[in-house]
Amino acid sequence: MPLTMLKTGEEKSIKKVGGREETRQFLAKLGFVPGSYISVVNEINGNVIVNIRESRVAVSREMALQIMV
Repeated sequence: MPLTMLKTGEEKSIKKVGGREETRQFLAKLGFVPGSYISVVNEINGNVIVNIRESRVAVSREMALQIMV
């Protein structure tokens, strides 16, 4: 299921990151790689704020739809 389906506070591991190659590379640099654990902190104006690797990162809804958990 896509990251956008997670409820606030729920933690899952990343199964797959889709999208264009440059988008996947950008997300990988932020820690969005298969096997990493991610949890949703909040959703504001369509952007999803997540905890990943002890950091908070905001991603657009479009990017969040490419991250499968």
